[in-house]
Amino acid sequence: MTADASNWTLLLPTLIGGLVLGYLFGSIPSGLILSRLAGFGDIRKIGSGNIGATNVLRTGNKKLAAATLLADALKGTIPILIAWQWGFEPALAAAFGAFLGHCFPVWLGFKGGKGVATFFGILLPLSWPTLIAAAAIWIGTAWFTRYSSLAALLTSALTPVILFVSGQTLLAELFLAVTFILWYRHRENLRRLLNGTESKIGQK
Repeated sequence: MTADASNWTLLLPTLIGGLVLGYLFGSIPSGLILSRLAGFGDIRKIGSGNIGATNVLRTGNKKLAAATLLADALKGTIPILIAWQWGFEPALAAAFGAFLGHCFPVWLGFKGGKGVATFFGILLPLSWPTLIAAAAIWIGTAWFTRYSSLAALLTSALTPVILFVSGQTLLAELFLAVTFILWYRHRENLRRLLNGTESKIGQK
């Protein structure tokens, strides 16, 4: 067995462990749980039917939406910090697993959130300077256009570019994959943006 093959054999269990750990954290339906605890019932029955913070905001409860946003971000951050004890590559696997878990949770028939908060949550421990740039892009776009979905699409598209330009190639590749998933989850939003029927921030 070659040295490279030996290293891969040793790394594979931690990669799988990171991926599974991330998925389990990411698949926790924060918005659904918090909305039910707050007495709003099944958040999937109002607004867009999504379990993320943007739809939770449609309940009119800003604190609940903020709590959902934080929880969705942390379920991306926490498994990365845990998996990082096994190495950088397992941390990347945990990041990808967390994003997959949020978007496609097995407990909800693989119908989860759209990934924006978790996108920022996995970016925080992996490259916080890029997080600041991404947050600025999101805030600026959302402020001027009032479209949360457009802000998410633009931010996710530019993040891999920022990472690549700054020499963080592995992270750029990870976030390119994550961006494809985020755009897929926003495909209906993209269609509404193109035909001018997308809801703006604050609209029911």
